[in-house]
Amino acid sequence: MSHAADRGKGPVSRQSIESKIEYCLICHGTSGQGFRGYYTMPRLAGQQPQYIENQLHAFKEGRRLNPIMQNVVTGISPGMIQPLAEYLRSLNAAPHGGGPTEGAGLGKRIFEVGLPDANIPACAVCHGPDARGTRQIPRLAGQLYWYVTKTLTNFSRERGQRGEDSSGIMAPVARNLSPAQISAVAAYVSSLR
Repeated sequence: MSHAADRGKGPVSRQSIESKIEYCLICHGTSGQGFRGYYTMPRLAGQQPQYIENQLHAFKEGRRLNPIMQNVVTGISPGMIQPLAEYLRSLNAAPHGGGPTEGAGLGKRIFEVGLPDANIPACAVCHGPDARGTRQIPRLAGQLYWYVTKTLTNFSRERGQRGEDSSGIMAPVARNLSPAQISAVAAYVSSLR
């Protein structure tokens, strides 16, 4: 297999894909369950393949800002993206949990019915009643509490920076959530399987 193939000019070798999967799992956990450390890495196990593909392209194109991932995606050829996404979806790691249980009731209510007075729709409208997402809408079930908290808190700085970024729809929702509400939603979705 030539190096040109791994750069996207032909089929990608199974060995190249397996090597890249191993590389991804160094940070995202051996089962794709995510990792809480100095940098919290999201759970990729069971994630929607189209969502993963879209996010990798967003990092490559600078539509999603994260210096670690923007560096990592330079080593991912176009031909690797779909097989990586499909593999990650096949993983079924148990939820990491770790969120405060006292806020999960409020989180469930926000997830299921939203906060109409604050112009916050139910999360379930887009992410599905079981929080597993669909196509380009991410799975939230089992996502790390700390990652969801960080993502919602920093959404406007890290995502939706350009008009063509479909994740920008979340920016006003995230801005309208209080820190306690963000914690509650994160606690609820992190407990789901």
